[in-house]
Amino acid sequence: MPSSWGKIFKVSTFGESHGEAVGVVIEGVPAGIPIRLEEIQKDLNRRRPGQSKLTTPRDESDTVRVLSGVFEGKTIGSPIALIVNNQNTISKDYENLRETFRPSHADYTYQAKYGFRAHVGGGRSSVRETIARVAAGAIARMILEDDLGVKTVAWVDTIGTISSEIAEINYPRTREEVDVNEVRCPDTQAADKMRSLILQMKEAGDSVGGIIRSASYNLPPGLGDPVYDKLDGDIAKAILSIPACKGFEVGSGFSGTLLTGSAHNDEFYVEEGSGKVRTRTNNSGGLQGGISNGETMVVRAAFKPTSTIFKKQNTVNIDGKETTLEAKGRHDPCVLPRAVPIVEAAINLVLVDAYLYQRAMNPQWFQKWAQIPDYYRDLKL
Repeated sequence: MPSSWGKIFKVSTFGESHGEAVGVVIEGVPAGIPIRLEEIQKDLNRRRPGQSKLTTPRDESDTVRVLSGVFEGKTIGSPIALIVNNQNTISKDYENLRETFRPSHADYTYQAKYGFRAHVGGGRSSVRETIARVAAGAIARMILEDDLGVKTVAWVDTIGTISSEIAEINYPRTREEVDVNEVRCPDTQAADKMRSLILQMKEAGDSVGGIIRSASYNLPPGLGDPVYDKLDGDIAKAILSIPACKGFEVGSGFSGTLLTGSAHNDEFYVEEGSGKVRTRTNNSGGLQGGISNGETMVVRAAFKPTSTIFKKQNTVNIDGKETTLEAKGRHDPCVLPRAVPIVEAAINLVLVDAYLYQRAMNPQWFQKWAQIPDYYRDLKL
């Protein structure tokens, strides 16, 4: 079962929903980089269950521990191991799933592929695996912010049929703007309606989906490759690997098909003062030919309604017989608020890998675009 990604910044995750712990091993992090543990914990706190009435009531602190690769607050070049213990599992709630498949969940396909599965909590297919991605993504985020000034901010754009009214000029620039409410939608009027809808679904034992939008600011041109390692292709794979994610767009996405070439093309100009090459529009979403062009990278990710609901549903069991299911346990009526930091982490993991690869391949690029933080200058060589 593949559980790794990355060419230079290599991430390998481990653990199951109701196992002893979940965690990640990260290779390829340069030595001497400060690791702020409180920053990793902050990202995990945004993802953790039990943080509001809109999420699963499973109460986990998700406290992270560093097992290796860090000494006196800095990386030492060896693999970094991060781990979070599972503390609030109630496996008996899943006993009725031992031989019965939840509709639209990974139960049936997992069983078909491996012939055996951990039925409690969804096992490896649980969203709990994303703890590892968020922890690793926090380290990626710190490197990107410190070296390049790149900042990725995601937010809830729609829930069900309720859409926010956030124009491109008003995209949030900080996570604090996003966390102004528990829905994680900076449009407070839309957020109130979204909150009511989620609570309505929770009361009915049902669920609802939506769309997350993300903007990556200060991304320099030149990241990504033009054929098989397109930056948008790698980001699409990372985001679509998040549980419940069913759709992905860059820039204008599907709506761009409604425009003509003359209307859709992003015309270039030279910015007065900086001399930088810019585009007057950003229908490309910051990516052209699989390579970043220096504009804000804008992507959207669509998440389906949570599969595990409390309404009676028709299904089949492990013997191939038709039956009905009334699920138990603790589940999110909507995954969107907790998926925001997961989307950010997925993007940051791809961006940091592309950055380290580009830096190794073209040192002149690094000298031109990186801020060259003090911790590189201070290395004792």
